[in-house]
Amino acid sequence: MMARTERIAVVGAGMAGLACARRLADAGCAPVVFDKGRGIGGRLATRRTPDGLQFDHGAQYVTASSTDFQAVLKQARGDGAAALWNDGAQRTDRPHVVGTPGMTGLAKHLGRGLDIRRGIQVTALRRAGRGWTVSLPEEEADFDRVVVTVPAPQLADLLGSDHPISREVAAVRLDPCLTLMAAFDHAAPRPFITRTDPEHPLAWIAQDSSKPGRHAPACWVAQASTAWSTANLELTSDALVTLMLPMLCDRLGTDPAAVRYAVAHRWRHARVCVPLDRPFARDTSGTLYAGGDWCLGPRVEAAWSSGEAIAQDIVNASRRE
Repeated sequence: MMARTERIAVVGAGMAGLACARRLADAGCAPVVFDKGRGIGGRLATRRTPDGLQFDHGAQYVTASSTDFQAVLKQARGDGAAALWNDGAQRTDRPHVVGTPGMTGLAKHLGRGLDIRRGIQVTALRRAGRGWTVSLPEEEADFDRVVVTVPAPQLADLLGSDHPISREVAAVRLDPCLTLMAAFDHAAPRPFITRTDPEHPLAWIAQDSSKPGRHAPACWVAQASTAWSTANLELTSDALVTLMLPMLCDRLGTDPAAVRYAVAHRWRHARVCVPLDRPFARDTSGTLYAGGDWCLGPRVEAAWSSGEAIAQDIVNASRRE
């Protein structure tokens, strides 16, 4: 147990924020998680339509190299929140795990029992005595410690560009990713489960409906290469569909007339290409932390490891105080 109950705010309910809050809660603390979105999970994202279609339009799967994260995924599978996906591309020692019935299943598994406040955007952080005042749309709240798990380029918006943490993470680079979600007639060709071609504008294509727990057939996700995404980042969703859908149909050998649904999504900060190379950033007071996958690398496990490391550092500090 922690030496005393602290009020801790976690900004962001992606994998890093959820991992941090989960570890803190298990240590006897009561973190409050704020997320601006309607759901949780960050890039552990699933788009659902009113007529029953669904697409994992962010992270496509999760792998684990550490025994600790392997244990997390094993428990999620045991609880029915995740399953193995045989896409024919994974290494035998690092199977591909997906959330069920969508990738958000993993986030919901980690978030069970946590105080998660959705649809609330933290607009500013201000030092207040030994702690922090968190500015919310309709109120302010005081906390002993704050953990921020937004993408590194967004930290300056909360902390100011001159804040030591903002300067510390200034060299971190995240590349964008444009994603197409498309559904076709049930009889349309399904020539493969996944296809990877870094040289093609559609660098990754996945038959999303082949994943366990998915019931809507003929749903596909195509993610553009970094170069193509960067070049077309500011186009509208409709314009992106106009460009990306014919390329997907060509790859699948599908008549465009078979398309039932198509929409594009812009991930502005998707792929970590220059990480911080340490698990988190922390201010000199030990009361403000920043973390995410951008600390360690472009994998979901990196986000989990960052959040876990932050929580452990807070637990250790609290025990010393």
